[in-house]
Amino acid sequence: MFLRLRSSNLVRHSVVPSSSTSLQCRSRSYATQVHPHHLVTKPSVFGQPTLRSHPHLVKPGEVTPGIPASEYERRRRELVEGLPDGSLVVCVAGQIKYMSAGERPSPSHPHPYKFRQASDFWYLTGFEEPDSALILEKNGSSPRGFRMFLYSTGKDPSKEKWDGASTRFEDVVGVFGADEARPLENFADDLRPLAARAEHVYVDVPAPHHQQNQQHHRRASAKGLLRYLARPPRAAARSSDPEAYYLDGVGPSKRRPLAPLVRALRSVKSKCEQDVMKLSADISARAHAKTMRLAQPGLSEAVLQAHFEYICARSGAQRPAYVPVVASGENALIIHYTRNDHLLRDGELVLLDAGGEYNGYASDISRTFPVNGTFTPPQRELYAALLATQKALVRECAVARGHSLETLHRRSVDLLRAELDRIGLPCAGPVLERVLYPHYLTHPIGIDLHDSGTVERSAPLKEGMVITVEPGVYVPADPQFPKHFHGLGMRIEDEVLVGVEHPVVLSANAPKEIEDVEGACQGALGFEAF
Repeated sequence: MFLRLRSSNLVRHSVVPSSSTSLQCRSRSYATQVHPHHLVTKPSVFGQPTLRSHPHLVKPGEVTPGIPASEYERRRRELVEGLPDGSLVVCVAGQIKYMSAGERPSPSHPHPYKFRQASDFWYLTGFEEPDSALILEKNGSSPRGFRMFLYSTGKDPSKEKWDGASTRFEDVVGVFGADEARPLENFADDLRPLAARAEHVYVDVPAPHHQQNQQHHRRASAKGLLRYLARPPRAAARSSDPEAYYLDGVGPSKRRPLAPLVRALRSVKSKCEQDVMKLSADISARAHAKTMRLAQPGLSEAVLQAHFEYICARSGAQRPAYVPVVASGENALIIHYTRNDHLLRDGELVLLDAGGEYNGYASDISRTFPVNGTFTPPQRELYAALLATQKALVRECAVARGHSLETLHRRSVDLLRAELDRIGLPCAGPVLERVLYPHYLTHPIGIDLHDSGTVERSAPLKEGMVITVEPGVYVPADPQFPKHFHGLGMRIEDEVLVGVEHPVVLSANAPKEIEDVEGACQGALGFEAF
């Protein structure tokens, strides 16, 4: 390994094959050496937790908590190996969003929202700083089969006075495995010649105007790139159209979308990803149980939301994975009810759809429970029908069953229809899917709540996928339905790891059997609210 700072302000890093079949980055010794907690300096000199700065979070060999350097290298290698020769990959980081007006308020009044890295960029790098970019150049002469350039802001004392540390270029190489670390201002000028000589450039750019509504996700992912392209260094400063200046070497014939390729890799979770997702699900499952224990008539839905988020945060979750649904009574008839501002009433149910994000991976769990701790007979009857349906569908989440997301959903319609017919809730014809169960059963989950958006619903399930299984039933006050079911809305949702013969329920620790739900509410399971 060699590491040096050149006059062009870039840092180089060599990577050599390990004794195993995978390639691993050799890092500087300090990047993998354990440091006693009392020797850790504050503030950190890194732009994110590392072993050196946060040994209580990051273990030896890891780039981010739970994900080792070898895993990030495997992801990049698999991406590049699937591309034709002469390919270039361009991926950019997320941007800080500010509460105050303008893209960049004055340093003394920035008021930023909490930053979350762009998912595909994080998947490929583990680098958590904004204003960053990645270039992978497929290169057969390199021991790894590609060259990796990582662009970032580097050290800026005046900025760090307000925002905290950024990672040095030397550490970008040593910790994150880049061949070269370069200042962000070099990105645009470097990109143009690399793109010009490449045969294929994999990058996400805006769709033509007439396609923007259909391809919103591509437009959104390109915002960061276009900001970089619009920077006018050197020759581009004299151009009336800086974007065209940089993209004129990347015509439509050589430009390819990157997101579908990365998200295909993301759809199947590695063992270390599965382990992190299990921990994420455990945190949210525990918060569900404790929120059940807290609930009582007279509390606000907002209190339950705050309690759930508090338990997740105290357990290590960095943020909510989404805005929770805390729907009491007939509010549960609204699928995505998020106002959460009504009071709980005796005799009502609460539909709690909530999950935290832990070490980069979302959780998504829904439970329905009685405010006073005991289901009424109609509530119990309808809940039992839904639970039987949900448990039967979970058992179907194995490769051997031959399902796709679409066939699994169709199976859910058939099973729920049979269960509702059994308890005397008529749902013939289109009534079930239009009124009582109007949403889809499942979606992949991972780094994003709705992960791998390009996965075809008709594609067979694969071992290592993690999907949700979330049937629901929502009965309006309509004369065609039995009156004792009016106003009841419920959903039961688990995260399920697809296996070859048998699935694994990652969210199994969230109570869902009737006796367990009532026990959690009443304190009989040993769960206390705090």
